[in-house]
Amino acid sequence: MILQSSKSKEMITMNQNEMVVDEGLLHDIMLNSPSLHHLPQTTHYNYNYNYNPFDDTTVSWINDAVSSPSQSQLTTTALHLPPPPPPQPLIDHQQTELLLPTEQQQQVEEDSAIRLVHMLISCADSLQRGHVAHAASLIDAMQSLQRHVTTASAIGKVAAHFIGALTRRIFAPPLTDRHGGVSVVANDDGGVLYHHFYEACPYLKFAHFTANQAILEAFSGHSSVHVVDFHLAHGLQWPPLIQALALRPGGPPSLRITGIGPPSPDRRDALRETGIRLAELARSVNVRFAFRGVAASRLEDVEPWMLQVRQEEAVAINSVMQLHRLLGSDSGIDSVLGWIRRLNPKIVTVVEQEANHNQTGFLERFTEALHYYSAVFDSLEACPNEPDKSLAEMYLEREIGNVVCCEGPARVERHEPLAQWKARLEKSGFKCVGLGSNALRQASMLLSLFSAEGYCVEEKEGCLTLGWHGRPLIAASAWQPFPLTPDPHPHPHWLP
Repeated sequence: MILQSSKSKEMITMNQNEMVVDEGLLHDIMLNSPSLHHLPQTTHYNYNYNYNPFDDTTVSWINDAVSSPSQSQLTTTALHLPPPPPPQPLIDHQQTELLLPTEQQQQVEEDSAIRLVHMLISCADSLQRGHVAHAASLIDAMQSLQRHVTTASAIGKVAAHFIGALTRRIFAPPLTDRHGGVSVVANDDGGVLYHHFYEACPYLKFAHFTANQAILEAFSGHSSVHVVDFHLAHGLQWPPLIQALALRPGGPPSLRITGIGPPSPDRRDALRETGIRLAELARSVNVRFAFRGVAASRLEDVEPWMLQVRQEEAVAINSVMQLHRLLGSDSGIDSVLGWIRRLNPKIVTVVEQEANHNQTGFLERFTEALHYYSAVFDSLEACPNEPDKSLAEMYLEREIGNVVCCEGPARVERHEPLAQWKARLEKSGFKCVGLGSNALRQASMLLSLFSAEGYCVEEKEGCLTLGWHGRPLIAASAWQPFPLTPDPHPHPHWLP
């Protein structure tokens, strides 16, 4: 079956085993899908920590409607003396580098940037040793040195964010309460910053597209399918999947999406609004659709019964940069992975930052974060300029703040590398499902839309990574649970 785009030669085709997307239509689907054009301009979430699943917020449809003045000339005397030289402007010693030749100015900036990096690490080392007074003196020195590094550069932005985070850690007690830590540092303002980060660079698009490919293949041959999204975020991921399911040979399946997200503080039902937009898109392509929202401030507060999984459904669990938030305690991650396995999903898609920000030692964690986010900001510089790229950078700034400023339950940005996730998931009863050459090819096609040299996609043991100049920055993998021992009694979270 073929769906033709507005350009007559751009088509998308799919057979029983794979979906192959033409580059032009890929651009249409990924960047111009209907739901992305109707995002609210401002949405604000307040992270409180009482889950509030709303049982009566199912949105569904089944085949029905739902001049500067000139300087005065000096005159000479009768002796015909030469005119005096023009007055020299006063030079601020703090801005001397602005008057240097370009090459010298660049050298001053590079030297200052290198010194800043060393001073940042020295400051973190002093904090780890308990030498707070020395760390505070380094803050003053770094703020003075920072004047020689333009904040328009990647290193200038990263240095500013890390200096700011160290300043908050020194002059305010590190946040250790989860409620305060998230509300002050990690709150995403209702997904607004997330949306701008999505638009500014390929990381989230890569995550969504790769996960969708795995889900689409896992749903092959099933007439009733159910996606559980651990972070709905305006539903940016799902328009391409809905459109791809509409093309399936033999007709599309019945699709349910359960989206988990934070409660809305202003009595707006943001989850339901997203569900309505997705339902309108599904209706336009003749996909039978139902949506359910589960409002929960923490993933640990979600219980399987809230998802209303049915035994006849093929279930996909989708987690994009969410599981690391459970690593503050072993019980949190073990509990969630346990009930995921008991649901017996067809596929579990996991996308995480390829970083190690979960070390106990502050200096090691700080140094790893400094190198990681330097690479991320450098990659952002290569992307086309967006009017609101500063909001995408703010999204990253808040991650940096949480890694540096918070401890205990308040520190939720506990990124771990793919090798550690593989070990943990295998121990929990999951096996890795290879994403395959098709996903690799299409991810590479996606990068071509950004016209930015330096990005690279690599395949490793069935998983895909997206990196910058050879350094992996985000990793995508897909998993299936090992068969469970047959249980004669249905699970209480299953619906008949």
